[in-house]
Amino acid sequence: MIVESDGIVSGRFADRYGAKGTEFVGDMPSHSIPFRIRDAPKDTVCFAVVFEDFDAVPVCGFDWIHWTVADLTSEEVPEGESGKGTLIEGCNSWHGIGGDLTREQASAYGGMAPPDKEHEYTLTVYALDRKTGLGKGFYLNELRRAMKGHVLAHCTVAGTYAP
Repeated sequence: MIVESDGIVSGRFADRYGAKGTEFVGDMPSHSIPFRIRDAPKDTVCFAVVFEDFDAVPVCGFDWIHWTVADLTSEEVPEGESGKGTLIEGCNSWHGIGGDLTREQASAYGGMAPPDKEHEYTLTVYALDRKTGLGKGFYLNELRRAMKGHVLAHCTVAGTYAP
């Protein structure tokens, strides 16, 4: 399986997908990255998506969850698709201890905003043999439990973003 994003050029995410962009919900950058999936296993029913910043651990004490998507049936997600009601999106780290948005507001793409230095962000797509049945606003731990034993393949694409 292969995951590609036109939002990454020469190893870096374009400014518009993060804090240097122009679309926000509160302080959260909200213009989502595009990506496409190729060569998924033949028995794939749907995909799950997790977009994370592991470089956030030294700064805030946990990996920052920027975007989660469950039960994706399309092999392509266009730029800016988050928040349009076409995706089943989970709650990101802009809610709760990580930020001040409500669970509803943070159940979308929460763009990159590294507070200290350039960070690497990873987009991992999982091919699943069944739907998870999760609804909007799910938490990452719920997604991980729903995927357990049902992952056919996974692939990660990464890029950096600087303050």
